[in-house]
Amino acid sequence: MTRALVFAYHDVGVRCLQAVLEAGVEVPLVVTHRDQPGEAIWFASVAELARSRGIACITPDDPNSDDVLAACRAAAPDFLFSFYYRRMLGTALLALAPRGAFNLHGSLLPHYRGRAPVNWAILNGERQTGATLHVMDAKPDHGAIVDQEAVTIGADDTARQVFDRVTEAAARVVARSVPRLVAGSAVLRPQQHVGGQYFGGRKPEDGRLGADWPARRLHDLVRAVAPPEYPGAFFDAEGVRIGVSRTHVVRDGDGRPAAAGARFTFFARDGALWIGAADGGVLQVLQATAGGAPLDAAAFVARWRDARLQPDR
Repeated sequence: MTRALVFAYHDVGVRCLQAVLEAGVEVPLVVTHRDQPGEAIWFASVAELARSRGIACITPDDPNSDDVLAACRAAAPDFLFSFYYRRMLGTALLALAPRGAFNLHGSLLPHYRGRAPVNWAILNGERQTGATLHVMDAKPDHGAIVDQEAVTIGADDTARQVFDRVTEAAARVVARSVPRLVAGSAVLRPQQHVGGQYFGGRKPEDGRLGADWPARRLHDLVRAVAPPEYPGAFFDAEGVRIGVSRTHVVRDGDGRPAAAGARFTFFARDGALWIGAADGGVLQVLQATAGGAPLDAAAFVARWRDARLQPDR
């Protein structure tokens, strides 16, 4: 029977590991992560799936350590798969699988190589992304493509909504690809790499709303980092942190660069909260907080009356 070593985490890891098992591949060992303290764990557990299937599962801090390498070698895999595993796998690990090592990435490669591909795609206003299974080599998200599938990004979709679609697409890609890989009939397509396709990781501070951004970019950041799954978008005004969790574009701006020193305004009117962007666009704010407490139009008026708040920076 064909054997595969699987490195996996998150919903994508669970669904893709299931697809490998359903394809009749034996998985003697799963490598995953321990959940991090303080991280919002809104996704399914690879470790729990492995335990339910009687599969040995380890959670090393360093997957490239000698101990892990020895355990993986003892598993005698034909293939190695990585499904949303968060650490780079060294060439010594990749070389353990004589029939190839493959990674599932949450974008339409070669676009959005690197970290947080779904979040970056939304932030950049893309209207589609997807899932790609590709050959693993020494560079991240770099090797030839086995298969990929596109998913749509709606104008108001949050990162969680898009990620759920990517997860479903990932499971279908793996279900299609594993039998072809096992049979030796998969056709690989080299990636065409150009500059500007790689994106780095994101931090909570990257959720700060730019004071002079156009309305559409403000909206795209809000939905790209929407809580509770992600840290959320925010700005500081009058010493208070205002969190903005959901918005809707009521009017696009003119698209021209904002005048020097221009900043958006945040205000209450007609029983709702609004952002007037520096480019003239308008967002309705559907969900917000002030200092961590829920904020609606009534609470805004009680605190700031008819003021138009502007970000401190």
